Amino acid sequence: MSEEMQQDAVECAILAIEKYNGFEKKYSPTWHCIVGRKFGSYVSHETKHFTLFLVLGGNILLFKAG
Repeated sequence: MSEEMQQDAVECAILAIEKYNGFEKKYSPTWHCIVGRKFGSYVSHETKHFTLFLVLGGNILLFKAG
């Protein structure tokens, strides 16, 4: 990955983590988020603390694991 691409990835990750931390502050830890167009998953999560939805053409998997 080029230096420029790495820097763009870091900047994007910083924005995502800032939002993610706000979600954890509001709903208490520990939340995990997977974003992508095509992926498989097998996760353990707390009861009633799991969602999978489509937004802007990407899949969002969000779940709480304690």
